[in-house]
Amino acid sequence: MIHCVTIQNNRTIPLRGIPVLKYEDFLEMNIKLMGNETHHCVNYFGFYHKNKIKLLCCIANDSNASILISSAEIGPEDSHDYPSFTARHLSFQLFERELHENFGLSYADHPWLKPMRYAFNRKNKNDRVQNYPFYRIKSEELHEVGVGPIHAGIIEPGHFRFSCNGEQILHLEIQLGYQHRGVEDLFLAKKKLLQRTTLAESIAGDTVAGHTTAFVNLWESLCSYKADEDLQFTRTVASELERIAIHTGGLSAICADIGYQLGSSVFGRLRTPVINFFQEWCGNRLAKSLIRAGNNHFHFSRGLANRLEKIFDDYESDFDEMWKEFHTLPTALGRLEKTGIVSRDLAASIGTVGMVARASGIMRDIRTTHAYGLYDLFSPISIVKHHGDVYSRTKLRHDEIVQSIYYLRKIIRQIPSEAGVRKPLTTLKHESFGISLTEGWRGEICHCAVTDEKGELLHYKVKDPSMHNWLALALAVRNNEISDFPISNKSFDLSYCGHDL
Repeated sequence: MIHCVTIQNNRTIPLRGIPVLKYEDFLEMNIKLMGNETHHCVNYFGFYHKNKIKLLCCIANDSNASILISSAEIGPEDSHDYPSFTARHLSFQLFERELHENFGLSYADHPWLKPMRYAFNRKNKNDRVQNYPFYRIKSEELHEVGVGPIHAGIIEPGHFRFSCNGEQILHLEIQLGYQHRGVEDLFLAKKKLLQRTTLAESIAGDTVAGHTTAFVNLWESLCSYKADEDLQFTRTVASELERIAIHTGGLSAICADIGYQLGSSVFGRLRTPVINFFQEWCGNRLAKSLIRAGNNHFHFSRGLANRLEKIFDDYESDFDEMWKEFHTLPTALGRLEKTGIVSRDLAASIGTVGMVARASGIMRDIRTTHAYGLYDLFSPISIVKHHGDVYSRTKLRHDEIVQSIYYLRKIIRQIPSEAGVRKPLTTLKHESFGISLTEGWRGEICHCAVTDEKGELLHYKVKDPSMHNWLALALAVRNNEISDFPISNKSFDLSYCGHDL
């Protein structure tokens, strides 16, 4: 018998309605659920509740659009070494490392229980990023190469430690956590909805629409508010525009990393009018201020629709021509094909999501499996590749750009009427749990919230898709030459701040 509660995306339930299991039963049930390929863990976290650490595990069933929620409770000072989820399914490794770091939970059989992000409120303040226990191979023939944490340009800090045999990478370890911002605690400290919305917009600067949509969908669920078509329209259009813009910029960066200047210049130029459209729409090129819970300050007009059609007309001709040149260029293909491979089995064992999963033959797309916004109206077809290499992740970007433009051309033919005055959303359900999933351009985003008996936020939990996929990058470059690391890294294009929160 499965002891869990089943809910849908963007739903809120009473906290007392989530079954509380003994830890061993909690583990066995969730590991059994993960034995089905249609299931994957969208979040697993803990918080202090009534003098105990309450663990919540959220397993998505992609076959029927449901999410299975279960819980366990343990004493905060319990020194017991628990059996780990990770020893049975590797996809839990970062979730449990975070629980260890934040609460001091110990596991008897976790393969490597290292700190995850050196949170300012971590349990053991003696754990410092300067003393991170990197894996080492003792050999006179091998050498180590350290990259970062400070990098050229404007990217955020992260350290990459390579163990190499000549030019061949044997092992890569990635250490993040240099800029932990305490975003989740700030959601509790800030009391105004506008402040919290601004926080959501700042979780990952390249995923404003993705994260803010997750936040407002969750907030509206906590307030028992059903968003009208005008709100859903705005959020769906913004999400697909963000996908087009960032994917186009990603193609430019991939071209730059293989020294193909023409492709870098053209794709980089094509990104600009797309993000500039956000500026015309809401006054910000990254879509900040556009998405609000229960409100819409920037109604999408027929004039904006005509303007976007013109942008697409100009974009597509140059984009198609540049892509034709790029993906038939032998020197480009020589760098992209069979580089940075993530096999399907490896991607599944790690629990990859988004582009990384789909490039390796795994259908992970919240728009399709747990539809929200307007996605259930036009039933998007997820694009899946099967070779798991840099070329697959590059081609996936191209195909999703083409698909998103097609979807947006259809959506903007019928613009919803501008709604009237909406009521402010300030009253949350008491002692409740809510969950929201969206599909950002990078992959699956999950926001969870728990409220207390007064209807105040007790806990807020954010999961960026990068959390699932950093390990995939580390494993993808094994046996590759170290000179191929930049292009592999760019094909994943993971978020430092989305991980460090």
